[in-house]
Amino acid sequence: MPNLNDIKKRVKSIKNTQQITKAMKMVAAAKLRRAQERIQEARAYTNKMAEVMASLALRTSPNLHPLLEIREPKKATVIVLTSDRGLCGSFNASVLKMAENYLKDNQDKYDEFSITAMSRKANDYFKRRDYKILHYYENVLSSADLSYQNAMEISTTVIDKFLAGELDEVYIAFTKFKSAIAQEVVLERILPLTPMKVEEGAPVVEYIFEPTAKELLDELLKRHIVTQILGAMLDSIASEHGARMTAMDSATNNASDMIKKLTLLYNRARQASITTELVEIVSGAEALKD
Repeated sequence: MPNLNDIKKRVKSIKNTQQITKAMKMVAAAKLRRAQERIQEARAYTNKMAEVMASLALRTSPNLHPLLEIREPKKATVIVLTSDRGLCGSFNASVLKMAENYLKDNQDKYDEFSITAMSRKANDYFKRRDYKILHYYENVLSSADLSYQNAMEISTTVIDKFLAGELDEVYIAFTKFKSAIAQEVVLERILPLTPMKVEEGAPVVEYIFEPTAKELLDELLKRHIVTQILGAMLDSIASEHGARMTAMDSATNNASDMIKKLTLLYNRARQASITTELVEIVSGAEALKD
């Protein structure tokens, strides 16, 4: 039979942990509301920008701009967006698994593969497995001041390497936010730009460009890359808070279940102890009579 003091100490420990998980859930919920507002404000713009650029890529020659150039893929990088901290369920593991599976499935396709880590978890994970880390951006996604400038810094780096021929393809792996309890892990190619798909046999309407197509592409393409990276970062932040809120809610409920079970065990142990004492007293009294 378990010791009563041990059970009491364990119940107290679980209650303390439960208070922490409750507090973390409330903090995550507050941060989620702010992050959700930001992603909702940005998503309409990023989606329309992606649609417009895919349409332009369909109607222009890849030779008009180097960011549209489709080369034989020899060198590629995956920008991996995870969190800097844990305690958010399978949020990090899902993104890391998707990125690593892509690397393993396409290792014969590329001569060189690298990781652009956007957080500590991604950097630590791939560094331990001896993958090449092209860049590591620390505390970007955990910053409350995430801005367009942060995304521009990252996009400038990959664009410069793409133009210099150091990269032939750039992918981004992140978690797309749908709701507090639903997120989707995706991997998308952001360089070179993927043209819009049209149904077979469907007519492609030509555009008249003013100013020239090259001038428009030169202005819009870099802005588009920045916008897509920023949108992915905002999606990832909102998804992280949603995953952490769900994980902490589950942990709080599990703690309640454990407390109930331990309380029942404590009561049974206490009842058994009392019964044993009574039996000993009665036995002693009977022995004295004899």
